[in-house]
Amino acid sequence: MKYYVLFYDVVDDYLERRAPFREEHLNLVQRLYEQGAILLGGALADPADRVLIVFHTENTDVIDDFIHRDPYVKNGLVAGWKVRPWTVVIGNVADGKIGEGETLIQ
Repeated sequence: MKYYVLFYDVVDDYLERRAPFREEHLNLVQRLYEQGAILLGGALADPADRVLIVFHTENTDVIDDFIHRDPYVKNGLVAGWKVRPWTVVIGNVADGKIGEGETLIQ
């Protein structure tokens, strides 16, 4: 499994326009969180101009599907997006393991 970060650049009036789409967006995020594909996510503040979501998946297929199903994207709240692989160095999992049989501190 690999880590990826999805960055959304949102429109200037994103906070004002998101209400009608928020429940559907959060339901989509919640389903992927429950499946283990999303680890965390949220909007950056001051200013609220970007959103980031951390995924833990084999590839970007789940992320691509999420983007195309996300009501924020479909309704013009997202001006652009970028998916980047993320190399996690610390804080990977609560038990302190980085990978199979490899501990953070020896």
